Amino acid sequence: MEDVSEHKRSDDALAESQALLSALINSTNDMIWSVDPMHYGLLTFNHALRDYFLQEHHIEIRIGMPPEDMLPPAFAAKWHALYQRALREGSFVEEYLVSSGLHILQLTFSPLLRNGETIGISVFGKEVTEHRRAEEALAQRLRFEQLLADLSSRFTNLPSEQVDQEIVSGLNEVREFLDVELVGFMEVSPDHAQVRLTHFGREESNALPLPPGTDLVPHLPWLYKQVVLKREVFCMNSSAELPPEASVDLETHRQLGVDAFLSIPLLMGGTLDHIIGVSCQHPRIWPQEYIPRLRMLGEVFVNALARKRSDEIHKQNFQEIKDLKDRLQVEAEYLRAEIVISQGHGEIIGRSQSIQQVLKQIEQVAPTDSHVLITGETGTGKELVARAIHAQSQRKDRLMVTVNCATLPASLIESELFGREKGAYTGAMTRQIGRFELADGGTIFLDEIGELSLELQSKLLRVLQQGEFERLGGPSKTIKVNVRIIAATNKNLAEAVRQGEYRKDLYYRLSVFPIEVPPLRERAEDIPLLTWAFIDEFSKNMGKKIESVSQKTMELLKGYSWPGNVRELRNIIERAMILSHGSRLEVQLPKTQEAESPVMLTLEEAERRHILNALQKSGWRVKGPQGAAALLHINPSTLGSRMDKLGIPHRPQKDDISS
Repeated sequence: MEDVSEHKRSDDALAESQALLSALINSTNDMIWSVDPMHYGLLTFNHALRDYFLQEHHIEIRIGMPPEDMLPPAFAAKWHALYQRALREGSFVEEYLVSSGLHILQLTFSPLLRNGETIGISVFGKEVTEHRRAEEALAQRLRFEQLLADLSSRFTNLPSEQVDQEIVSGLNEVREFLDVELVGFMEVSPDHAQVRLTHFGREESNALPLPPGTDLVPHLPWLYKQVVLKREVFCMNSSAELPPEASVDLETHRQLGVDAFLSIPLLMGGTLDHIIGVSCQHPRIWPQEYIPRLRMLGEVFVNALARKRSDEIHKQNFQEIKDLKDRLQVEAEYLRAEIVISQGHGEIIGRSQSIQQVLKQIEQVAPTDSHVLITGETGTGKELVARAIHAQSQRKDRLMVTVNCATLPASLIESELFGREKGAYTGAMTRQIGRFELADGGTIFLDEIGELSLELQSKLLRVLQQGEFERLGGPSKTIKVNVRIIAATNKNLAEAVRQGEYRKDLYYRLSVFPIEVPPLRERAEDIPLLTWAFIDEFSKNMGKKIESVSQKTMELLKGYSWPGNVRELRNIIERAMILSHGSRLEVQLPKTQEAESPVMLTLEEAERRHILNALQKSGWRVKGPQGAAALLHINPSTLGSRMDKLGIPHRPQKDDISS
């Protein structure tokens, strides 16, 4: 009886122990089972294993069933090898996917021992799907952040001309990472009325949904309100999520083949001027952690574009400065040339068309060695023209010798020009070189060349043709010279040639390049400039300071016929400076100037004075009922053309009134 009782107690204890172990095994959420090594049938299993397979595969788990019957086919084929490995190597861990890859099971295989003998294989199964997904999400987030960090670093010190290309490259890298069809960067107009796609990343095989630069607002009006007007992030996992009022957007997405969409407004300093968007052709759950990271990427792009625009502005400003510098340099060179023309030609002053033509002729002929004949009335400044030609010639470093052929007695002019030997005539006590010898290598200016006798004209012609002559009264020694001749006259030499008073061949030799200096009455617009030039000259000499000339006085000066030309004007200004008291110049013109003036006004000058008179009466207004054109009964445009032709300014010059 005792042995039976003891045996019964032992069986009860074992049953209690097994019940406790079974309760413990069934209390865990991990799947636990064991397998018979002889028959490969299930020895034990817990509720977690049964519930899992009932839920996932609708399989009734029972003791003794082969493990292959409950395992997925792909994993069941590996079962025997895994069982043998556990018997051979001991414990190890294996993972496999179940339920079409939506779940991950981690299985731990271990030998099941009793008294040192292997009686089976125990398997512990644990679903690690969420853990693995969390790990994968963390790894993906780290990879994404690394990608963004790499992209950000590439924009540091990036040349502005590479910014657009690098933005497209970055968008493509993000597109590949997110495994989507398109990542776009859009610009919002300053008035927020338009949204245009400016940069995008897409597969080359995929057509762009809309042409670059297309205004997206008419195609996505509902999305425009959410993102631009409300400044909200819009996350669409499927087009089915769009509300009924977004029918236009839904149709656009349908036409473009877009099902999922993520749009993030980029606010920089409170201003919305760009949007970054991602689109996918299939339903897509957009992780929330994408939003701040994509926003950061967009801000990198915005800053890069802002720096590019700043660089472009700097470059544009620099180019404008350079262009301005080049322009100023060209203008400076032009002005230097103008200064040479208007003030450097022996103080030739004037801006009338006629005097500018003379200055232009000076510039044209000066660099050459051609002979020049200057014609014009007395006092027009022919010698100044000659000096200007010499000053701009290649002979400017040598002498310009001046000879006034009208002031020298006929008996002396030959010796003055060609020199003499001692005793050449009575009173010639010494040897004297002539002006041509003195001017060798330079220029000789023969003023009043029309006063030469026919005999001297012949000798002068020889110098012009052959560059040689003999001194007066000496042995036949020929002297050779290299002299440029500039001649001037107030006579009509062509008429003198016709009358036989001047040699034709000499005339043609002298007039290789004729320049006619206009009389002052034909360039009355230069009188204010000349007046102030003479005032400045005499102010220094006399110690007087003239600050103004009345308009009436200036008009009197411009209306006078000036038979003595610039020389007469200079003399009158000098006299006025002597007589004037105070700072205003008072001018007295000759009272008999009308009776003494033998000069008839040309038709052009008469027209000029008539127009000036009309302009004075109209206050220099050309158009309008009280304008000069109305007073003259002509079209304003016709009057303007006539003013340009006659050199009349369209506004009164300051010099016409005061300094």
